[in-house]
Amino acid sequence: MGRWRHLRRHLRRHPLDSVLSLAILLLIAWALWATGQWVVQVADWRVVSDNLPLYASGSYPAEQRWRPLLWLGLILLLTLVTLLAPRPAPGQRPGPFRLALPWLWLLMLPLGLAVLAGGAGTGLSAVSSRAWGGLVLTLLLTGASGLLALPLGVMLALGRSSDLPVLRHGSRLYVDLMRAVPLIAVLFFGQLLIPLFLPVQLELNRVLRAVLAFALFASAYVAEDVRGGLQSIPSTQKEAAAALGLSAWQSLQLVVLPQALQIAIPALTNQAIGLLQNTSLMALLGLVELLGISRSLLANPAFIGRHLEVYVWLAALDWLLCTAMALLARRLERSVQPIPRAPGR
Repeated sequence: MGRWRHLRRHLRRHPLDSVLSLAILLLIAWALWATGQWVVQVADWRVVSDNLPLYASGSYPAEQRWRPLLWLGLILLLTLVTLLAPRPAPGQRPGPFRLALPWLWLLMLPLGLAVLAGGAGTGLSAVSSRAWGGLVLTLLLTGASGLLALPLGVMLALGRSSDLPVLRHGSRLYVDLMRAVPLIAVLFFGQLLIPLFLPVQLELNRVLRAVLAFALFASAYVAEDVRGGLQSIPSTQKEAAAALGLSAWQSLQLVVLPQALQIAIPALTNQAIGLLQNTSLMALLGLVELLGISRSLLANPAFIGRHLEVYVWLAALDWLLCTAMALLARRLERSVQPIPRAPGR
């Protein structure tokens, strides 16, 4: 009530603000009404509803489509459990299930690869990576490249902070080079030129080449985010760790790096969301992720002219994915301990 009273008092004292506020509210209401009318009455959503399996798993064999759907269902379930799990009370140690959540997330990537690829040792029929597509491929590219880019970025950040000139200048050269090259050029290099440098008997499939290209590009930006976190840690932290008898490596591992990563979580979340959105560039190189599926559908004579429905659907799906990533990162940021305990304490 106090906020509304303050708002009414402010609008009475400033009539021009009242007029502008009313005009903006009317404009927003008109836009929402027009959008709602188009969504409900005008738009033809058959281009989406008839092709939901394609958006989910691409050209994956129909009789085996339960495998990517199972993986997507497990990711959705783990996301809901992570977001809805109660937080421990202050001073209370988290339970075993909460401690196992990060390991369950790490397990999702190899589990997804095993379920999608199949083959020997899994009891499932082998499916070529050429058949992977849609949301499954988007999440797989984002998760695998992000998981690979994080340790590479941490090593580059530590290299840039090193006292060794060769390591420091080499890391700086790599970061500056990757930030100066467009991502599409790195992806073309990964898809077309990497096989030329490999032995004839060694062949990397297109998905793995895309993961390597994304990871090498993203690691340069991750390194700068982590380096910013390292620079924000006061030198007194290292001095306190040395006074406790910790070596330089123990101080970095137990004191400095955990705090730096916690500080860098918002910036790293931004990089992860950008990585998710950048996977749409793979449609230009023949990998049919979400945008590639949409482009192929719009080329179908049955759906010609349905560009707006398709891109509104893609925008809504991307918004849901990015919002889920942001909520998970916020949950992680709140659950991380700001200062880890030293050994024996």
